[in-house]
Amino acid sequence: MKLILLFLILITTFSSCNEKEISQEMENGIFGLATPITLNPNETEIHLEDFFTDVSKIDSIQIPNSLSKEITKDKKILTLQENGSEIPLISTAKVWVDGIPYSLLLKKSRKISHKITFDSKGKNYETVQVAGAFNNWSPKNSPMQNKGGIWETKLLLDPGNYHYQIVADGKWFLDPANPDSADNNIGGFNSVLQVGEKKDSAPKIFTKEAKDGKIILEQSQDLDKVLVFWQNFELTNFTQNLNQIEIPIPRESTILDRSFLRVFASNKNGTSNDILIPLSKGHTLKTSSEITRRDKEATILYFLLVDRFFNGNKENDEPVVDSEVHPKANYFGGDLDGITQKAKEGYFKDLNISTVWISPISQNPLQAHVEYPEPHRKFSGYHGYWPISSSKVDHRFGDSNSMKKLVETVHSQNMNLILDFVSNHVHEEHPIFQNNPNWATKLDLPNGKKNIRIWDEQRLTTWFDTFLPSLDYSNPKVTEVMTDSALYWIQTYGIDGFRHDATKHIPISFWREMTKKIKKEVSIPQNRNLFQIGETFGSRELIGSYVNSGLLDGQFDFNLYFDARAVFALENESFSRLKNSLNESLTFYGSHSLMGNITGNHDIPRFISYASGALKFDEDSQEAGWERNIKVEDKVGYKKLSQLTAFAFTIPGIPVIYYGDEFGMAGAGDPDNRRQMRFKNLTKEEQQTKEIAKKITKLRKENLELIYGDLEILECSDKTFVFARTYFDQISIVAFNKDSKSRKIRIKVPERFKGVPLNSNFGSVYGFMGREKASELRNLEIDLQPNSFEILTN
Repeated sequence: MKLILLFLILITTFSSCNEKEISQEMENGIFGLATPITLNPNETEIHLEDFFTDVSKIDSIQIPNSLSKEITKDKKILTLQENGSEIPLISTAKVWVDGIPYSLLLKKSRKISHKITFDSKGKNYETVQVAGAFNNWSPKNSPMQNKGGIWETKLLLDPGNYHYQIVADGKWFLDPANPDSADNNIGGFNSVLQVGEKKDSAPKIFTKEAKDGKIILEQSQDLDKVLVFWQNFELTNFTQNLNQIEIPIPRESTILDRSFLRVFASNKNGTSNDILIPLSKGHTLKTSSEITRRDKEATILYFLLVDRFFNGNKENDEPVVDSEVHPKANYFGGDLDGITQKAKEGYFKDLNISTVWISPISQNPLQAHVEYPEPHRKFSGYHGYWPISSSKVDHRFGDSNSMKKLVETVHSQNMNLILDFVSNHVHEEHPIFQNNPNWATKLDLPNGKKNIRIWDEQRLTTWFDTFLPSLDYSNPKVTEVMTDSALYWIQTYGIDGFRHDATKHIPISFWREMTKKIKKEVSIPQNRNLFQIGETFGSRELIGSYVNSGLLDGQFDFNLYFDARAVFALENESFSRLKNSLNESLTFYGSHSLMGNITGNHDIPRFISYASGALKFDEDSQEAGWERNIKVEDKVGYKKLSQLTAFAFTIPGIPVIYYGDEFGMAGAGDPDNRRQMRFKNLTKEEQQTKEIAKKITKLRKENLELIYGDLEILECSDKTFVFARTYFDQISIVAFNKDSKSRKIRIKVPERFKGVPLNSNFGSVYGFMGREKASELRNLEIDLQPNSFEILTN
């Protein structure tokens, strides 16, 4: 009742204000939606500044009885500790700020103890360790104890699959006692550890209907707990009966163009999926026409390398003149004017892109450099990742006016533009390093080894090369300078956010300071919720540790991509691998995260090269690109690429097209995967693939269930996979057949689908099986051609 009274006071106060003033007033506590907090076993440290814009205004904090709390004097750090009582699966911490109660969702840790053993078979070893995704591939973090020839260690892990290897006296090898293995994405294989049971017994909740100012949800099981939030306020005036949850839409939502309802639930079987419902002026979004470019969940990203996209101004062409630099590793001439020209021609709009992501454009060195690793090839900085300036546009890409013109053109077409930002390192010519060499981490390790590309054991200090010093962010001055640099690009050019390079190699404290500064200087005063997405190769736990309200919006889900790549490209990989991987991602990141689902990127070989048989998973993909001409060897690769694209665009998250993937550009490892973009003279198969991609992106753009919908897996076998996305009465059913022959898939239709007419978008033959009346039909049958897919919509 106190909360309802408070809302009545708020709505009376806000009645004479405009939306910007209202948003700022209501978000004096929290800007945007507060991300859920997953508790650690025993103790959890919460940085309150990740959520609250002014922690000095915090009055008090109320937590569940199963926890005790400590808060620092400056109110910046809240520590929650287990007190021996049973921790609920979901609960809330209520934080009072200037008399207003904000609620943060708390989720119980899923970690369980798991023992790994290794039988030395009588062989004597001095040390045995285990390295894997669970310890960021650092053997020293998981030493094993010798117990009579059986080495063992216990780890506290979330349920799921983990790649790992045994390390005995420094030698790495697969676990001989574990028959399960998978490719490691760099030409080898890892053992695969299964932690916990694979089960799907947790409850599910679905949006059913919105009418008369109420939201009605459907639940699959009886629920012990339901938590409902409007924005960051917990609502308690909902009702549960007859397997339904009825939630009145708050009157306060009529004031705002965009606000959200979120619902979480649990019972003895586990925690349910979460629900995200967008509201506009007090009603649920009904059509995609209500979506704006400020809606992050509706983002469709297109990633391009500036130098390799299109040459719009030949006067700034300036390749490095050096006979030791192979043309593949030199400048091609692409520039900002070229991107602007293609935008004006409607290339991005035809693909239904909402956000263009461009590679770094800051000034890079004029000369080439020899890479430290063998075979010591020489490269130019055509890619933009060797900055010698933090503010100057590279003259080979254009100038400040070129960048402003590009941003203006993209915005005029109701699209966003985000910039690839490099903060992990600078080039040795950069004034930051020239004037402050002590601002870099140490290149020489105590053991005499060069600290170069030691990605995991020296994650926060390793250099990418001898001429690319990594910055030492333990020095606050370095953080201040580099976060100011990021702010410069936003304030000078009006860009809409960043893709952050090498995220995991930079301390979380840096990302916290950057996001805090962006909120304070741009987001809150201008009511602009900028988008930040990071790049991290590693475990889901490591990737997710950089994502929350005070850090990044999302990261690219490489684990899911690598599983999808293997399943769609290889005949013998089962869809069960992809199903398990998808479920793991949804559990780790949430049902409505902003994680990036890619078709590929500039650091990994082109998918179609694997799918068509041009590349093998167990070969060195980079050397393959230098040694032979990689091309599409089998036209079935185009069909498999379309399947991958359909998958990325129909699951929760942010779909991302890497330039050229829309039609099936081939390529091995870097730099062969960064070929010149082609706009003309596409083959018949390439043109067909591009048209299919356009159709897929259009469906994603126009169907709210593919943006905000709940996901339910309907069928999974070795060769077929079917899932549904539902948003109230809007339904999409997505089906895949990876077999080399046609398949007839029969699916039991959930009760809430009965009587709903569906339309084919890709020409498959389908129909309902059962009685004559549509309302009584219970089974859906789809005939799928070899290596094909279908997206049925109503």
